Amino acid sequence: MRQAKYIFITGGVLSSLGKGLAAASIGALMECRGLKVTL
Repeated sequence: MRQAKYIFITGGVLSSLGKGLAAASIGALMECRGLKVTL
């Protein structure tokens, strides 16, 4: 079993929409490359 790896996206309180979009975009790109992604 492969070890889990984590990506943290940080920023200010008011930029939560931007952080969500960034996380979703990164997750979609990783899934396209065949990786398992959980948000």
